[in-house]
Amino acid sequence: MPTAPYTTLISPAQLQALQASGAPLMVFDCSFDLTQPAQADALFTACHITGSQQAHLDRDLSAHVPAEAVNGGRHPLPTREHFAAWLGRTGFGNGMQAVVYDRNGCNYCGRLWWMLKWAGHDAVAVLDGGLAAWQAAGGATESGPARPHPPTTFTLGQPLRRLVLQSEVIAQLESPAQTLIDARGAPRYRGDTEPLDPVAGHIPGALNRPFTDNFTADGRFKPAHQLQAEFNALLAGRDPASAVHHCGSGVSAIPNVLAMELAGFGPGALYAGSWSEWSRTPGLPVQKG
Repeated sequence: MPTAPYTTLISPAQLQALQASGAPLMVFDCSFDLTQPAQADALFTACHITGSQQAHLDRDLSAHVPAEAVNGGRHPLPTREHFAAWLGRTGFGNGMQAVVYDRNGCNYCGRLWWMLKWAGHDAVAVLDGGLAAWQAAGGATESGPARPHPPTTFTLGQPLRRLVLQSEVIAQLESPAQTLIDARGAPRYRGDTEPLDPVAGHIPGALNRPFTDNFTADGRFKPAHQLQAEFNALLAGRDPASAVHHCGSGVSAIPNVLAMELAGFGPGALYAGSWSEWSRTPGLPVQKG
């Protein structure tokens, strides 16, 4: 393991140097298409960072049956044990640095970043700017299937990030101890439209911070001081430690989680069930506007 693992972001130049050093490393391509999930395989096969493995949101990073799910919603988290078994099958071990990326504006790769933290693995970083930044820096790519790695045993550690379940959100609803931050676009947050879930609107009291607000025009995260100022304005005096992030299905909330950490705030919690779980639960309150 490198003496100073990357735990938030890694630049293309840093990843190239890490590859050249021969350090234990695995790169994961998390590219996806919500409206056409099968397209993820075609994207990976057409082009990916040389040597990277595929991490498919539906197939690899979500539970498929209720008995293996930690929460509800459209992309329920698998249990930590099921996730660890998948990591072992890919050949990822505890002594490796993980680097995650996508070609979707960091919409999907944060899921694997957070899940590895939740599994107790700190050495995981998001490739800042994604595949486009890698290609612009002259990084090597290839096509075809992933190169196989010999299986390993990944050993779970104490969770390094906090998962919040629906019951906890309900118990703290509109309490100062909980500041809900909704990462969906403003029209979905207001309830003007809802293309994916059965009810339009948001959880009462939630603040809106579309995850796309964290990036510059070239797809990289904004500077730390700018993120800090924007989150301070959003929180308006609320305790940053009370932040509980969510979105539609617990995926695009992660750029907000990471952005707050880059801004110097402590790790925020994630309500992974998010609006897709909330809106499918009879009797829960809904706010619009």
